[in-house]
Amino acid sequence: MSKQYQIGTSGTPWGDTEKKLWLKSQSKKRCYKTLVISEIQALSALCDIEEYGLLSYQDDSYPLFALKSKHINTELPTILITGGVHGYETSGVMGAIAFAKYQMSSFTDKFNFIILPCISPWGFETINRWNPNAIDPNRSFYSDSPALESYHAMQYINRSSANIIAHIDLHETTDTDNSEFRPALAARDGKINNNWNIPDGFYLVGHSQKPEPAFQKCIIETVQRVTHIADADESSQLIGVDIEQFGVINYDATALGLCMGFTQAPFVTTTEVYPDSQNTTEQECTDGQVAAIIGVIKYLDSL
Repeated sequence: MSKQYQIGTSGTPWGDTEKKLWLKSQSKKRCYKTLVISEIQALSALCDIEEYGLLSYQDDSYPLFALKSKHINTELPTILITGGVHGYETSGVMGAIAFAKYQMSSFTDKFNFIILPCISPWGFETINRWNPNAIDPNRSFYSDSPALESYHAMQYINRSSANIIAHIDLHETTDTDNSEFRPALAARDGKINNNWNIPDGFYLVGHSQKPEPAFQKCIIETVQRVTHIADADESSQLIGVDIEQFGVINYDATALGLCMGFTQAPFVTTTEVYPDSQNTTEQECTDGQVAAIIGVIKYLDSL
């Protein structure tokens, strides 16, 4: 159990005053335009780039971009790749961009691709899980979403009318989940926080309504060639959830409003990279995200 969070009163959910105090405590730590938009714009020869929305927060504007494979073939199925739903989870953003830059063109004869590399740019800049309204976008993928990040992404994908066969959502589990984000969540909701064990290594979260264990297994085996997979803890769990198989747990993504649950795609998964491990590097984390996408493609190509 962690100590009481610095904002709010124990057992009492936050009101507007506490949310404003929380927002005031946030600051920019890196630049979305420099680190993300510039990389996206550099891909114009490889991808079609579309601006699908605009966020206006704290006197700043954040354009939202999608990357699409050129020369879309409507007879082919589409793979949806999302990153940066939690802006602080860096390798998800960089992995989505790296796949578009180095790998995507090798597979466009079999699949169309839609990539939303950084769904939460304010969270990227402030290294945050929430948006400025203290809302978690990755619990907000449902109709009338209170998170504009989630709303714009869903509206864009729904307008695309793509035949989405698979959706892979790129995430990280970090030490700050226990030191900052889970305590903040408990304080916001007026609950008691109980931290989980942070797994050392890569793992997947499948959808309990459509777990597709062979699909998940193929991704794990592909990633395992690049970086290490997290072992279950002494309770045979990862982040407090019973393992379904090596490196895989399942959530009801639709009920929880998770990004991977908002489409009708039959094959969905969420990656979780551990960037704070002593056994990995920043580049290896990005490579692990790319390998997970390759694992998706490998499995679908075998059907």
